[in-house]
Formats: sequence, C-alpha cells, structure tokens
Amino acid sequence: MSKPISLLALLMSVNAGFVDTAGFLALQGLFTAHVTGNFVTFGAAIVLGTSGALAKLLALPVFCAVVIVTRIFSFYLPVMGLPILRSMLAIKTLLLAIGGAAAVHFGPFVQGDSWQAIVTGMLLVAAMAIQNAAHRIHMATDPPSTLMTGTTTQIMIDVADVLRRAPVSVLTVAKPRLGKMSASVAAFALGCGAGACLYAKFGTWCFVLPPLIALPAVFLAGGEPAPEKTA
Repeated sequence: MSKPISLLALLMSVNAGFVDTAGFLALQGLFTAHVTGNFVTFGAAIVLGTSGALAKLLALPVFCAVVIVTRIFSFYLPVMGLPILRSMLAIKTLLLAIGGAAAVHFGPFVQGDSWQAIVTGMLLVAAMAIQNAAHRIHMATDPPSTLMTGTTTQIMIDVADVLRRAPVSVLTVAKPRLGKMSASVAAFALGCGAGACLYAKFGTWCFVLPPLIALPAVFLAGGEPAPEKTA
C-alpha cells in the first residue's frame, strides 16, 4: 500500500504556495516557485507596458542554471561527508533567509525591474529551484510541491475512477494517490492564502516566515531515503 504524504513534502508545499503568492504580490507579478506563469506575465508586461518584464525574463535561465548546479553539486556532497537532501534544503533555507532580508530591506517594490527587485526575486527563484530539484530527485514518491496543474488533473481522474467504481486494481492505486495529492494541493493552497493575507497585513515583512517554515524541513530530511546510486 502506498505511504501517506510525508510531513516534509507538506511543509515544502506550504512554503512554495507562500513564496509564490507573496512574491507575485511584492515583485510585480513574478512567480518564484515555478516558471510557467512567468511566460504569461512576461507577455502581459510587454503588451501592457507594466514593470517587471526583465525579472520575468531572467527567472527562467536563473531557475534552469540553479537546477543544473544543484544536480552537479549534489554528487560532491557525499565526498565532503554531507547528506545530500538535507544539504540541499539547508541551502534553500539560507537563500530564503537572504531573500527575505532583501525584501524587508529594499521593499516595497514599486518597479519590478529595479535592481533591488530583481536581486530579491532571483534569490527567491533560486531557493525554489533548489526545492524543485531536491523534490524531483529525492522525493519522487510524494506529489510535486509547486506544480499543481498536473496534480489537480490527476486528482480529478482519480475522483472519476472512484465515482465510476473502477476495478479494484485501479482503485488500489487511485485511492491512496488521491489522498496524497489532495493533501499536497491543500497545503499549497494554505500557503497561498497565508502569503496573500500576511503580505496584505505586513507587506514585505511577511518574507520573514518562509525560512522559518523551511528550517524544520531541513531536520525532517534526515529521515528521507538515501538517494539512488549512479553507475
């Protein structure tokens, strides 16, 4: 039987929703936790003449570069006697802390293409890129912590299978997956709501919270399975 979603994965989903929403509000429509939305907002910024186009354009190469560096760097961590997943999440937490400090110090951001907004945004993008890479490599049995479109689609497919009383062989897989994915979406939505409400109340000071959420995840990572060995 499939294991329930881990607390580590839930914390990562909450944090992704928080950082993505608060970042969107604070940084003139920049998505920090995933790159798909930035294609849309970049196009909108070009057409409407709003600020933040450069930051949205930079988000993709920064995200990709950080994922590549994270993957390569992970192979050197065991040589240094460091656990891979925990080290990745520790670096992510550090970047969230630096990004949060930058948001508090430089914010509020009136212009999304100011160097202060770009630096702050890219720090948060880098942190979320590491989270995406770590999740993809080391937590494949848990639902994605940032990409909710595919997860929601699978939830609806599983709901349909339950409603149509699919064969037992199908439901044996669908029901546990439905619970795990629903929990992931709920956690992400909770983070989104918290990010929106706390930004409305406290402005860029809300970015103090993500590293505090990320810190327990660093210690929880010690209980995750070891990464697969490469040939």
